[in-house]
Amino acid sequence: MKKLDKLILKSFIGPFLLTFAVVEFIFLLQVILKYLDDLVGKDLGVAVIGELLFYFSINLAPNAFPLAILLSSLMTFGNLGEHMELTAIKTSGISLVRALRPVFFFALLLTIAAFFFNNTIVPKANLRAFSLMWDIRQKKPSLDIKEGSFYNGLPNRSIRVGKKFDDGQTLKDIMIYDHSGGQGNTVVVLADSGKMYTQYNDQYLVLELFNGKTFVEDASNQSNVSQDGGFARQGFTANKLVVNLSSFQLDRSNTQLFADNKMMKNITELKQVTDSLEGQQTRERKLLAPNVRPFYNHFQVTKAADTLKALANYKTPLPAVTLEDVRMASSSARNVKSFTSSYASRLTTLEREKNNYEIEIYKKFTQALACFIMFLIGAPLGAIIRKGGLGMPVIISIVFFIIYYVLSILGEKWGREGVAPVPLGMWAANMVLLPVGIFFLIQARNDSNLLEVDFWRKITSRLRRTKPL
Repeated sequence: MKKLDKLILKSFIGPFLLTFAVVEFIFLLQVILKYLDDLVGKDLGVAVIGELLFYFSINLAPNAFPLAILLSSLMTFGNLGEHMELTAIKTSGISLVRALRPVFFFALLLTIAAFFFNNTIVPKANLRAFSLMWDIRQKKPSLDIKEGSFYNGLPNRSIRVGKKFDDGQTLKDIMIYDHSGGQGNTVVVLADSGKMYTQYNDQYLVLELFNGKTFVEDASNQSNVSQDGGFARQGFTANKLVVNLSSFQLDRSNTQLFADNKMMKNITELKQVTDSLEGQQTRERKLLAPNVRPFYNHFQVTKAADTLKALANYKTPLPAVTLEDVRMASSSARNVKSFTSSYASRLTTLEREKNNYEIEIYKKFTQALACFIMFLIGAPLGAIIRKGGLGMPVIISIVFFIIYYVLSILGEKWGREGVAPVPLGMWAANMVLLPVGIFFLIQARNDSNLLEVDFWRKITSRLRRTKPL
């Protein structure tokens, strides 16, 4: 490798790693905001949160690669142009295409690596990320008893405290409704004070109550109501309640329960599901005619013989259609309409499901190829604008990435709904941006002042001089 290649590649690697980390952080921030309600108040711990973010960072990497390589290419060649290094390279007889070669091979290798990464590692990360997210959603919120309000998170109990001291354990004016008997609020515990703490690695909650009373409703003797209003009362100076907190623990599910989702499959597995759905569609279409035909045989049995006799002897009038025949025919028509509607709905659902799996197949190719197309846009455009840093390159990168993202979403939607073939919809964004990258490469190779006013003024004047035929 020549010194020039090392210089350009070294100038590119640093901005690429930096921009990739920034883009990953922004995407992860969006994920955190999306699932914030499911994460807050669960007392998950740093290890669980870190594991979840790690899996989601792998999931988001295929989306971050194109934007990172676009921005880093713009910054690298913009810096080289701004500091006249690119001009010195051209002056020495080295063309721009030759100067782009080291980053070209890097982008090509990244495209190949992104494809295999998206096909092998991302499905496994998705399986673990979304199974963990499911477990987090099923986990109860952490124990948070507030002053003056009832807390209903404990199994079969509701508790209210009048005052909670700063140590987090000492309580004052405690009221507990015990529902463990399945009879409603038949057991009430009142205590002047108490302590609350956990034991055995937070598996059990212990409530030590002092100077209180327990009221139990006497359901067996409603006619003989005592002075306590039908309650049996028992006082205590100290009492201890132990509550199992197993429902507050994070139980990890078997990840294979989520393996049928399309996001958890590689291309081979996705093709198997797609072929299965396509075969099911073919069988359903073949069964349409045999299933519909019986609805059209209503008059065959009742009128066939009389009609044939009447046609043989033209003097005999055709048999009249009775009101009952009309009603039965109308009923048959309604049955045909209902059957065909449900049948069409079933075929539409199968088609949509097949399209979803095909979209996941093509997405692994299109997201990988987007890395190379973003290089074709970023590197020549950086050489044209000759501006480095995080100013102009960031703005241009955001514009092109938004165009790519919008076209990708539209193409995916069109493919899913059957508006356009799935391959066309998924390749639409790349097909639109590839000519743009080639155009920028040609302009940069010709030292075009594409972003200067004089360039567009010349184009406008040429268009004005062109006379229509």
